[in-house]
Amino acid sequence: MNRRARSLFAALILAAVHPAHAQQAEKIRLVGFLSPAAEPSARHEAIRQELRALGWVEGQNLRIEFRWAANKAERLAAMAEELARLKVDDIVAQSTPAVQTAKGATRTIPIVMGAAADPVGSGFVSSLARPGGNITGVSMMMPEVAGKRLELLRELVPRLKRVAFLAHGGDSAHKLFVQQTQDAGRTLGVQVQVLVVQRPEEFEGAFAEMSHYKADALVIQPLFINTLSLGPRLAELAAKNRLPTICDGVGFAEQGGLLYYGPDTRAVYPRAAVYVDRILRGANPAELPVEQPQRFELVINLKTAQRLGLGVPRSVLLRADRVIE
Repeated sequence: MNRRARSLFAALILAAVHPAHAQQAEKIRLVGFLSPAAEPSARHEAIRQELRALGWVEGQNLRIEFRWAANKAERLAAMAEELARLKVDDIVAQSTPAVQTAKGATRTIPIVMGAAADPVGSGFVSSLARPGGNITGVSMMMPEVAGKRLELLRELVPRLKRVAFLAHGGDSAHKLFVQQTQDAGRTLGVQVQVLVVQRPEEFEGAFAEMSHYKADALVIQPLFINTLSLGPRLAELAAKNRLPTICDGVGFAEQGGLLYYGPDTRAVYPRAAVYVDRILRGANPAELPVEQPQRFELVINLKTAQRLGLGVPRSVLLRADRVIE
């Protein structure tokens, strides 16, 4: 083959290869991630790892646009609208406020709930079995176990009569948590005092009210821990005010809270990646059933119990999945 023939052959090969590269580049899918949190956590990394295991590699066939609201829920709406303008293929929304704002930004882009308290009660889906719109994903099924949390507190505080509930006013789901806890309180003969705050600066005043109310224990909405990373501060305030606490915020007991009772999140959060995978491969979110946790965990912090002067019954210790000593 002479030089001219070789050059022509090389040109033909390049012409054939170049469109293939262009076509491959077009296959990079764009996923938005919306969260009220200030920064990534182990939960976010679990989702990314699961996406990699499912064949979605950032920089190769996937790009993720992260939007962090830095613990300021009022920023979520603008961020959700920005993701919608980018025409992402999917939006992963962490927490009920993020799902709510994503829903307001688009009715066509699929939205995967990284975790939501009550998708049906919040109006995100028509039913768990058939969501019926552009939203599906994982429900943390938290409000439904409110009675169990009060029962656990009563086992540690037998004379439990008054319980304070700390709620976040920026999360529409707080009303569901409050309702479930009040219903459980009526069943168990426990009075529930609801304190709604918008910002951490209001914590001191809220704990002063709890003291005035003479609360025997405190239930904390999980958003403060799961998303806003305020677990250590709330645990310390509760300990100073001699208040036993329970919450289903991830890592609450490890951060100094007395009790964690909620879903086993090690199994829950990677499931969001499964929804992303199925949608990117063509599944219709309206037909993907919402998943609920299959397993719940009880974690007890004995150091905090000792600090509060509480004895933890052996019957409770034997039911614990983990005990922090």
